Amino acid sequence: MQTAKTKDAELWLTTTDKTALFERQPARLAFVEAPSASGNVIDVTENTNFQSIDGFGYTLTGGSAMLLHRMDKNERAKLLRELFATDGNNIGVSYLRLSIGASDLDERVFSYSDLPNGQTDLTLAKFDLSPDKAHLIPVLKEILAINPGIKILGSPWSPPTWMKTSGYPKGGSLMPEFYDSYARYFVKYIQGMAQEGIRIDAITVQNEPLHPGNNPSLLMPATEQAAFINKSLGPAFKEAKLDTKIIIYDHNCDKPEYPLTVLADAEASQYIDGSAFHMYAGDISAMSLVHEGYPAKNVYFTEQWIGAPGKFGNDLGWHVSTLIIGATRNWSRTVLEWNLAADLNLRPHTEGGCTECLGALTLTGNTVTRNAAYYIIAHASKFARPGSVRIGSNLLPKLPNVAFRAPDGKRVVVVHNESSEAQSFSIRHQGKAFASSLPPGAVGTYVW
Repeated sequence: MQTAKTKDAELWLTTTDKTALFERQPARLAFVEAPSASGNVIDVTENTNFQSIDGFGYTLTGGSAMLLHRMDKNERAKLLRELFATDGNNIGVSYLRLSIGASDLDERVFSYSDLPNGQTDLTLAKFDLSPDKAHLIPVLKEILAINPGIKILGSPWSPPTWMKTSGYPKGGSLMPEFYDSYARYFVKYIQGMAQEGIRIDAITVQNEPLHPGNNPSLLMPATEQAAFINKSLGPAFKEAKLDTKIIIYDHNCDKPEYPLTVLADAEASQYIDGSAFHMYAGDISAMSLVHEGYPAKNVYFTEQWIGAPGKFGNDLGWHVSTLIIGATRNWSRTVLEWNLAADLNLRPHTEGGCTECLGALTLTGNTVTRNAAYYIIAHASKFARPGSVRIGSNLLPKLPNVAFRAPDGKRVVVVHNESSEAQSFSIRHQGKAFASSLPPGAVGTYVW
């Protein structure tokens, strides 16, 4: 015999036709006694705890920061609160990635140690964060005023050109004679940002180290990355007493042998927190492969773009299933979408940088358009707060899902209906269940 519910669940829904865009649904989802159930049942279990979550968010590129900073102050404040606050309908973004120096989504290439040809600065005496003080640092300070606990990851696209074999922002390799200088560059960056009131929680050693064709970029094979960490970066962090995490790889899931090679270097591994991944190639299960090889090391998902103009329903479904659900089911502590914002012409970008990267937001002055990546992240960031723990849930055909226990004790389940038809199912937890359904292609976040 069924008994009355003890509490209700909420459903926050996004549909492929945009009739619901991360909107709380009014229908009551009442838990009833359900020791057994037929049909599609997602069982949420807590007999096994998996990884903790650091956060969900975006890369705040230099271009994103510039567009935000050029908004009217009051309009920007309203938008930043929508992004980074957790109350009301705000989405609670909890993790940001920055470029150390320029990425390809800055309006120009720069480092913090740009020198005339032929000059070097081994001690980094001329190190200068000024390029970030124009837009990025002011915007970050406004974000931190809203969410002081947000975690920030820094990733370089290229060292200063005088440290490179190419002598040019694009391609080339880091010359071993400049390993110590480049390690000092990271230290000065972290210390300089700290002086601005911005704590860098982690860095990756190199964005996409096997992709030297971007502008800027660097080729850094696994053995070179291990040598740089072992000989210079790790000792420099230790000497400076930095607790900023060192994360390796930061590239696609098709080359798990890269992080495995770096982690196999015992001298380098002692300084390494974990490995970061993108998904432009390979399978998301590569994250579990690396986790299983080195279970004491963390894994992170740090970048995935949406190519303009995008297909909202397809992008929503693939990114939620593969990343929000897939990456976290493969031990990831983060899921970060690529650029937070671009303009109508998909700018700014460097010459030779990405010309098709659709931002989570399209900003035209003070006019804001929210694109698929905004809702992809919202479905996790608002409720699976930092410190959430992934808990067990079974996978059903056409209903990929992932479950978390949030720090406030609430349970959070993200479900995607991969089917072209509506799907009905139940979610069961501790002997009680509620019934729900999702339209074709829709994503739902259930919270109780």
